[in-house]
Amino acid sequence: MTRAYLGLGSNVGDKAAMLAEAVTRLGKTPGIRVVARSRDYRTPPWGDTDQDWFLNATLGVDTDLTPHDLLEAGLAIEAALGRVRERRWGPRRIDIDVLSYEGAEVSDERLVLPHRFVRERAFVLVPLVEIAPDLVIGGETVSEALAKLDRAGITPLA
Repeated sequence: MTRAYLGLGSNVGDKAAMLAEAVTRLGKTPGIRVVARSRDYRTPPWGDTDQDWFLNATLGVDTDLTPHDLLEAGLAIEAALGRVRERRWGPRRIDIDVLSYEGAEVSDERLVLPHRFVRERAFVLVPLVEIAPDLVIGGETVSEALAKLDRAGITPLA
């Protein structure tokens, strides 16, 4: 089994229910075992800022899927939960990103690992630091990367 980290986000409908259902479905997917889950965080939109706030979380999973198969599992769950891709960085019912996959560096038309924006996005790093503060991406820990970013507007739920 290989440790991987996933980012989850939602800003349409019942955001908390979407994240919870995504976690449940990931945990029921053959070859994926959820081993860590951050709290949910209310976060401002990033990139395309003319939209509702997001709820974001991260997961640590142990998997025997390949990086591409893990991506496909996430995309299948997104589709099953009604994700429609209308505009880049736009509103979404659910988003499941593969952030990091232990020992893998991938760069092709379908997948880039580690995720190309992970160290630039506080909304990803805040929940990721909660479950894996010493995870190294791009030569620095996620805690070190987060220390360089503005966390304004990111608040945990409960």
